[in-house]
Amino acid sequence: MALGLQERIDGRFATPELFLSDLDAGAAARLISAAADIVLIVDDAGVIRDLAFGNNELLTHGCGDWLGKTWAQTVTLESQPKVEAMLRDASGADARERQVNHPCADGTSLPISYSVVPLKRALKAGGKQAVKAAATAKGYTVAFGRDLRSQAALQQRLVAAQLSMERDYWRLRHVETRYRLLFQIASEAVLILDATTDKLEEANPAAHKLFGEAVQRSSWTLANSLSSASMTQVRQLLERLRANGRSDPLLVRLADGADEFVLSASLFRQENAPHFLIRLTPAGQAEQGTYGNARQMLLSVMESAPDAFVVTDLDGLILTVNRAFLEMAQLASEELARGQSLEKWLGRAGVDLRVLISNLRQHSAVRLFATSMRGEYGSTTDVEISAVAVTAGDQPCLGFTVRDVARRLTNEPASGKELPRSASQMTELVGRVPLRDIVRETTDLIEQLCIEAALELTGDNRASAAEMLGLSRQSLYVKLRRFGIGDTLTEGDAR
Repeated sequence: MALGLQERIDGRFATPELFLSDLDAGAAARLISAAADIVLIVDDAGVIRDLAFGNNELLTHGCGDWLGKTWAQTVTLESQPKVEAMLRDASGADARERQVNHPCADGTSLPISYSVVPLKRALKAGGKQAVKAAATAKGYTVAFGRDLRSQAALQQRLVAAQLSMERDYWRLRHVETRYRLLFQIASEAVLILDATTDKLEEANPAAHKLFGEAVQRSSWTLANSLSSASMTQVRQLLERLRANGRSDPLLVRLADGADEFVLSASLFRQENAPHFLIRLTPAGQAEQGTYGNARQMLLSVMESAPDAFVVTDLDGLILTVNRAFLEMAQLASEELARGQSLEKWLGRAGVDLRVLISNLRQHSAVRLFATSMRGEYGSTTDVEISAVAVTAGDQPCLGFTVRDVARRLTNEPASGKELPRSASQMTELVGRVPLRDIVRETTDLIEQLCIEAALELTGDNRASAAEMLGLSRQSLYVKLRRFGIGDTLTEGDAR
């Protein structure tokens, strides 16, 4: 029993001669073919003498043309040393599985993982005849190949998902950094409370300055720093906030009765727990509406935003831009853009800006307008524009947010024969492509897709496809030549 266990430690058959020694050639061929997607029989010179496929779909990639060629000729240049190493080490103890790539006619590569086994023949003759046969026998090697295309596709999807997650992670980190900065430099006292226990979780420097050292104690609550009458109102406000998610600001007074503040509260969830965001603004400042510091912070955020931001007059002449726009337009300073028309860098000159301004005059806002941005040095970037018209105030203006969409991750490469999925996507072409071109290209694409579908359904039978489409065969041949589909046949060939 111990010997039988020891024999199976290396994962090999213990008594192959008992079950496999009398297999005929046909059974052995079927057994070998079923063991892999591709099986090659290679002689001692590296020439492929025979081959079999577990999946006939591989024949469409030109694998059937390998017969009679050397194995190294069928693989890419970087895979040739691997093939030579496998043939050299086939009978050695260090023989291992290797991946090689076969070039295909369509320019892609076919990844195959091979393991090789030397093929030995049993010599039934004895004496000098056996010695002579052994000396003249040619050595053959069997290469078992495993198709790795499905694994490669999964790996590519995994890499794409990892890159997307990494971008999302860094985007969230940047957002957190920006809002952490705003939280720290805000002139208003800002508190974050646990909505379940009303326990203080975080306070900004302005809150520490307002409430003093008391706010640093773990047992501190709003009741310690507000008057009893104000605290009663605050409790009612928080209850309304829990129930409805909304509340109106109220006027509160500190416990010492010296100053009054406008208290505003909002409810948010973080890590599946509700929290209150409490802001206290001096009453005089709130009444006058002087939020200079807050507005300055907002301007700082817009200046540092990753999306380009442009403010123009009602005719599209630039008043101010942020740094992201300067980078997109490849400009060194804001002075080079100020006073220029936005159409100098935007889409088709004289078309896109006119369409945007016309829509802003009618609707006051435009969302997700697809166009492109041109840089000073010839670069072109696909962008989406959202715009708003601000007509109130001393100086009416137009605001444009320009977002770069060229680096958005797509799960699958876009097909050149993909139809627009909605009418809105087709209307996005209006103003950039003439109507007759949109109609002609869409009609041609529909015709081509219908013809290809009919040929696929009829097994490439032109006569049946013409009947299915309601066309004469001659009309079908004309359209096949027009669209470059397959090798068109004459009418006599289709019979």
